[in-house]
Amino acid sequence: MQNTTHSYFKIFKPYGVVSQFTSNDKHAKNKTFLGALGDFPEGTMAIGRLDEPSEGLLLLTTNGAYSYHVNNSGIEKEYYAQVDGLIGVFEILKLQEGVCITSDNKPYRTKPCKVSLLENPPVLPKRAKKIRDERHGPTSWISITLTQGKFRQVRKMTSAVGFPTLRLVRVRIGSHTIGQMQPAEVAQIAVVF
Repeated sequence: MQNTTHSYFKIFKPYGVVSQFTSNDKHAKNKTFLGALGDFPEGTMAIGRLDEPSEGLLLLTTNGAYSYHVNNSGIEKEYYAQVDGLIGVFEILKLQEGVCITSDNKPYRTKPCKVSLLENPPVLPKRAKKIRDERHGPTSWISITLTQGKFRQVRKMTSAVGFPTLRLVRVRIGSHTIGQMQPAEVAQIAVVF
């Protein structure tokens, strides 16, 4: 059932933007928040988060029930991660099976997930801050699809198998994709749940 009394958006969160609308933190004065990227209705919230250096698809809504649904119903979230070095089949299998990371300062084993090597780098907009160039060694791109998301989980997972993440872009949440969106672009979406 579609609820027309609420608003729903997708946004391409750029590198360096904080996934919240405001902060009471006095150290956050020099930060850019989501509210700077558009004129959103009162009560708009981010559904989940992407850490500051991560980019890509973020859903926004005024509907707390929909936010809860997306975060707690096992909806797939797909990420493209550029990792340091040439990742191999062994590490891909370990990521698929689940690896030990820390979450809330406690050991946590990630759930089995979908992971695949991307044969070619994905076509993505250039990042505001340069990653590095080939002089620093080779990199690989992988796709990781999760149904849960702990704080900095993808970064912790790739580090756990010896391949730190250099760039992380969320490209899909359920049926919503980033498509050809550009950083800071906002689009209103229809939602049925």
